[in-house]
Amino acid sequence: MTVHFIGAGPGAADLITVRGRDLIARCPVCLYAGSIVPRELLDYCPDGARIVDTAPMSLDEIEAEYAAAEAAGRDVARLHSGDLSVWSAVAEQIKRLQRLNIPYTMTPGVPSFAAAAAALGRELTIPEVGQSLVLTRVSGRASPMPEGETLAGFGATGATLAIHLAIHALDRIVAELAPLYGDDCPAAIVAHASRPDEKVISGTLGTIEALFAADPVERTAIIFVGRSLGAQEFRESSLYDAYYQRRFRGRDAP
Repeated sequence: MTVHFIGAGPGAADLITVRGRDLIARCPVCLYAGSIVPRELLDYCPDGARIVDTAPMSLDEIEAEYAAAEAAGRDVARLHSGDLSVWSAVAEQIKRLQRLNIPYTMTPGVPSFAAAAAALGRELTIPEVGQSLVLTRVSGRASPMPEGETLAGFGATGATLAIHLAIHALDRIVAELAPLYGDDCPAAIVAHASRPDEKVISGTLGTIEALFAADPVERTAIIFVGRSLGAQEFRESSLYDAYYQRRFRGRDAP
């Protein structure tokens, strides 16, 4: 028996890996975060599968489901939104599985920031403008930020920021970052990326609060800040330059 943690993607039911889909199809138990994982993914479950919405459950109750499946010798598909590597609450479940000697696997998913970048129609790393992307958040009830991981600290680098789980703190974010990036720095909010109700609000640090106030969303949004978001005139990379020789090109320059 194995628990298979599966990144279910950012929202669209078809943004799941083939591996993830196939694991769902062969697991007789499926636990999913019903508040954010699309129910359409449950169509991949085999007939007669035990399907459990974990949204109202405590960690102890989820652990009990794993223990019961282990006693019955039934594999579990555990679906989490986005990708498992960030803000998935998988680590605490793994800790309990290890204590119970229950094996597990991890199948990555499409992360929400990638779906949001696609909604913007942007590459987030632009030559000579921005080559670093910081995934961060602000302190909240569920988890405080460690000392030293601050918006001001990240903003001082000038990197593009993808700020998760923070739409409620937009005013604070603008106040902290505008002195570092400038009021004219591009900023954007992408809510419900890849879903039918996807919403994109684009502006600058000087205008984004007013734009958001005119068309607000409550949750499931990412705030982007950085010069890469608005770059139009920039040096092209050397990757596809006709004179750039690399081992895979295998031809003479013109």
